[in-house]
Amino acid sequence: MTTEYRILTTGYTLSTGPGVAATVSYVTDGERHVIVDPGMVAHRDRILGPLAELGLGPDDITDVVLSHHHPDNTMNVGLFGEARVHDHKAVYRADQWTDRDAEGAELGRGLRLIRTPGHSAEDITLLADTAEGVVAFVGDLWWRPDGPAEDPVAPDHVRLRESRQRVLDAADVIVPGHGPAFPAEQWRGSADL
Repeated sequence: MTTEYRILTTGYTLSTGPGVAATVSYVTDGERHVIVDPGMVAHRDRILGPLAELGLGPDDITDVVLSHHHPDNTMNVGLFGEARVHDHKAVYRADQWTDRDAEGAELGRGLRLIRTPGHSAEDITLLADTAEGVVAFVGDLWWRPDGPAEDPVAPDHVRLRESRQRVLDAADVIVPGHGPAFPAEQWRGSADL
């Protein structure tokens, strides 16, 4: 496997931190350098500093994946001006807008997008085939390793549960929107999906 990932900054919510910050991840697959959910952080150095430690700058990033369009997950997308930006319905770069459904879209040999609505109608997940198994970058499908079991802002709890189950069927590791990565096994068989 050539696909690797690193969490650049681990996010938090009001109940676990001083405010709200996104978990921002870096994924590499061959020539692809991907940032997932460059959202709210205390300072942009929380994203750019760990990236620099990897020998990369903002212009080295080829792709940005936005799991959904809430500001806490998108606030710093402008740091990566050379990247293609992927969401649920299109790819954006400079002044180009190319429509395409995220479902099944491949960003590299070991990277693909799937639709996982629930927290919002537009949610997508990036699945990465890594040496430790399939890692799912789920945005706010799970905020943290503990859920919440009932997402207080989800417009459709049935779809949320269905999308969570889809991820659990595909993934070994889950990277949530506002917390550290956790093993998918932690939620398999849970009545609290």
